[in-house]
Amino acid sequence: MSGWSTGQYLEFAEERTRPARDLLAQVRLDDANHVVDLGCGPANSTELLVERFPQAEIVGVDSSHEMLDRARRRRPQCRFIEADIATWVPEKPDLIFANAVFQWVPDHALVLKRLCSRLAPGGVLALQMPDNLNEAVHVLMRETAADQRWAKHLASAVNARRALASPEEYYDLLKPGLSRVDIWQTTYNHPLAGGAAIVEWMKGTGLRPFLSLLESSDQELFLASYAARIAVAYPSRFDGKSLLRFPRLFIVAVK
Repeated sequence: MSGWSTGQYLEFAEERTRPARDLLAQVRLDDANHVVDLGCGPANSTELLVERFPQAEIVGVDSSHEMLDRARRRRPQCRFIEADIATWVPEKPDLIFANAVFQWVPDHALVLKRLCSRLAPGGVLALQMPDNLNEAVHVLMRETAADQRWAKHLASAVNARRALASPEEYYDLLKPGLSRVDIWQTTYNHPLAGGAAIVEWMKGTGLRPFLSLLESSDQELFLASYAARIAVAYPSRFDGKSLLRFPRLFIVAVK
């Protein structure tokens, strides 16, 4: 897969950061000495952690060199590590925070179980994941990929992400050995500047596995076909905006 584009990702920084704010609001820690931001990206979530825990040592972890370059410039007082979060082992943090990253990690439920075991006593694992594979933005992506022009090239991209487990499954896996596990779901409806803006949003995340497998000329054709479908599925409202419906799953686990 091609590298993450920080510019593309940050085009909708406010909308992407809002779930992180909502998640952090449910973290019941009065203080923390050691905080980890897993999948920190360009440090938009890291900034929230610095504001909440100004005295803590805050470590950002991400697999993207480009994202970490931006993060280091944005928050030079924090430490940033390039690593695979599926295998990286923290050292007894008070808080592990993960905003929209574990949906990309295969068998992530087992990774979450391992991370809970690495928390300090009373520590918290707080995460949110997009739960939107059944939304039109992804259904139409897969339909576009099924076109005979691209189907043989994009089969792996169709399976790049798997549907999340149910809240009951996460609870049963994580709760043993923990004092509390809180799970909830929120659906956001982001007003964006029409179907073209929705395509731009998806180019920063869900479309990446598809576009990375196509040559430049085919990328343009694929995007045009996808955009035509999006325009029908997300009509403009009275003010010219289109509402991007975006369900997310939240988990706060306390050791």
